[in-house]
Amino acid sequence: MNKFITLVLLFFLCNPQSIISQEKNTTSVLNREMIDISKQFPSDIFFKKAVLFFLEKNWDSTLVYSQKQILTSQTKPLLDYSKFLRVYSFTQKKVFKEAEKEYSLISKNFKLYNLAKTYLGVLALEQRQFKKAITYFEDVIDLPEREYELIKKSSIIHNLGLCYLHLKKIPQAEFYLIKSIKIKEQQKDTLALIGTYGNVASLYYEQYKDALAIPYFEKAYLLAKKTNDFDLKRKATKNMAVVEENRKNYKKALVYRKEMEQWKDSLNDQNKIWEVAKLEKEFAVKEKQKEVNILQVENKLKETQRNLFLYSAAGLFILLGIGTYFYREKVKANKTIALQKENLDALNSTKDKLFSIVSHDLRSSVNALKRSNVTLLDNLASKNIDAIGTLLHKNSAIVNGAYNLLNYALLQTKQSYFNITSMSLFFITEQVAYNYKPLLLEKTIHFENTVSKSSLINADQESLKIILRNLLDNAIKFSKQNGTIKVYSQNNSPEYCDLVIEDTGFGMNEATRLKLLETNFTLSKKEHEEVIGTGLGIQLCKSMIKKNNGKFSIKSELGKGTKMIVSLPKTQDNG
Repeated sequence: MNKFITLVLLFFLCNPQSIISQEKNTTSVLNREMIDISKQFPSDIFFKKAVLFFLEKNWDSTLVYSQKQILTSQTKPLLDYSKFLRVYSFTQKKVFKEAEKEYSLISKNFKLYNLAKTYLGVLALEQRQFKKAITYFEDVIDLPEREYELIKKSSIIHNLGLCYLHLKKIPQAEFYLIKSIKIKEQQKDTLALIGTYGNVASLYYEQYKDALAIPYFEKAYLLAKKTNDFDLKRKATKNMAVVEENRKNYKKALVYRKEMEQWKDSLNDQNKIWEVAKLEKEFAVKEKQKEVNILQVENKLKETQRNLFLYSAAGLFILLGIGTYFYREKVKANKTIALQKENLDALNSTKDKLFSIVSHDLRSSVNALKRSNVTLLDNLASKNIDAIGTLLHKNSAIVNGAYNLLNYALLQTKQSYFNITSMSLFFITEQVAYNYKPLLLEKTIHFENTVSKSSLINADQESLKIILRNLLDNAIKFSKQNGTIKVYSQNNSPEYCDLVIEDTGFGMNEATRLKLLETNFTLSKKEHEEVIGTGLGIQLCKSMIKKNNGKFSIKSELGKGTKMIVSLPKTQDNG
C-alpha cells in the first residue's frame, strides 16, 4: 500500500531553520550590532531611520531609508551596512533576485558578509532553488569559530541536509540531518529539534524504513507538546495520526486526529488576532509605499534617459552588424554558386566523356561480334575447327566487355541485385578460374590457385565473380606466352582477407598505376594500347569492391608484372 505521507510529512521541509543565534535577552546580537553602528554616526539620519525600521521589522521603510543613505551619504563605513540592510529586507520580502543583486555590491571583507550569504541560502531554499542554496551554505559551513557569533552553525548543517533531501540525495541528506540533531540536542534547541526530527523521520519514512522513522516522529510529537506553537503541535500530531493509520492502529490514529483538531481550533483563534494586526500593518505599509513609489519614479526617469541613449547607440551598431552580415552572406553565396558551377561543368564534361567511351565500346563490341560471326560462319563452312575455337574465345572476350558495360550501367543506376553473405573465397576463385582454362592453355600460361580453403569472407557472390572475371581477364590479356598467373590469399589484417591476382605480364608505370586508382578515370592512350580498352573493367571492379565494403590496391613494375589486391571483410567467428 502506498503511504499517505506527502501531505503531512513534508511540512517540515518547507521551513528552513533560523540562522541567527538566539540569546536570552530580547535584543539579538544583530540588532545590537545595528544599534551600536547607528550610535557611532548620529549625523546620518537616513541610516538611523533605516535601523529603526529594521528593528520594527518594517522592511519597506528599511529599504527606502537604506537606499537614501547609499545615494546621499559620504560615510563609507555605513555603505556596506546599508547594503546589508537591503539584503536582509529583500530576503524577508522573498525577493531573491534583488537580494542577490545587493549582496554582490557588499565588500567581501565586510563583517556581516557571510551572514548576508546565509540569508541568501535560506531564501534560495525557501524558493526551492536547492542547488544554489547548497552553494551558499557550503561557503559558510567551515568558517573560523568567531564567525559563528551571528550564524547558527547547526541550522546551516540542517539546511544543507534539507537541500539534499529535496534533491533525493539521501546519503548526503542523512549525514547532515543526523549531524544537526546531535548539535541541537547538545544545545537543547527544542523548536529547531522538532523540525529536524520531522525531516529525518520523513527521510526514513519515504524509504519505507519505518523502524527508523517512527521514533523520530514520536520525538517531534513529544517536543511539540512542550511548546506554545499551535501550528507545530497540529502538524506533529497529524504526522502521528498518519503513522498510526499506516500501521492500521485506527484507535490511536483517531485519538491523534481529535488532538489535531483541538490544536487547529486554537491556531485559528490565534490567526484571527494576527489578521487584525496584519490589516493595521498593511495600512501603515501603504503610506510608506507612497514614498517608495515617488523615489522609484525619480529613479525610473533617470534610468529611462540613460537607456534611451544606450538603445540608440545599440540600434546603430545592430544595423551596421546586420548590413555587414548580409553583405558577407551574399559574397559567400556568390562564391558557393561559382564553385558549384565549376563542379557541375566538370561533372558534365566527365559524364559526356564517359558516355562517349561507353557508346564507342558498345558499338565496337557489337561490330566486332558481327565481324567475328561472319568469319565463324565461313570457318564452319570450311570446317576449320582450330579457327573456330579461337573465334569462340575471342567472342567470349567481346561478350565479357559488353557485360562490363551492362553491369557498370546497372551499378550506376542502382538497379543491380546485391546480397552480402558468408562464402568460401577458394571455391569462388576456383569456379571462376575454371572458365578461363582454354584461354590459359592457348597462351600456355601456368596458373596457380593457392587461396586458403579456410578463408571465409562476406561478399555478394555475383558481384565477386564479376570482379574476379575482370581481374583474371586482365591478367591473361597482359601476360606473355609461357607466363605465370598466381591467385593466393593473405591474412595481414584481423578484419580483411587479401585476395592477390599476380601476373608476370607487361606491368605498368607509376603514373598509370595511380591513374587506375583514381575515383573516376578514363585511359585514352597507354603503353599497350593494342590490348587495353578504356579501363572500364577496373572502374567496375572498384565500384563493386567498394559496395562489398572492401578495398582495392595495385602493385606493379613495368616489364615485370602486376599484383591486383582485393581486400574483403572476413566472416567473424561468433563462437
